[in-house]
Amino acid sequence: MSAPATPQTDRWNVFAIIGFVTVWFTVILGLIFGHIALSQIKKTGEKGRGLALAAVIIGWIAVALGALTAMFILIFGGLAISANS
Repeated sequence: MSAPATPQTDRWNVFAIIGFVTVWFTVILGLIFGHIALSQIKKTGEKGRGLALAAVIIGWIAVALGALTAMFILIFGGLAISANS
């Protein structure tokens, strides 16, 4: 396995920065920008891989927690309604 590529330029990938900031407010946009940034960084060697990766990880964790919360509400909300009937 080869070592990770070092940045070939001193420029930061703008999508990585936007993705990391956006994921805290709008998860879907943060995920999209994070994935775009990872793709661009792989091609260009720009800085910001950590930010892009953080945006993607945080985004997918938020999606999973949202799905679990929705399932919890549906299951236990339905049980509470049927118990009151």
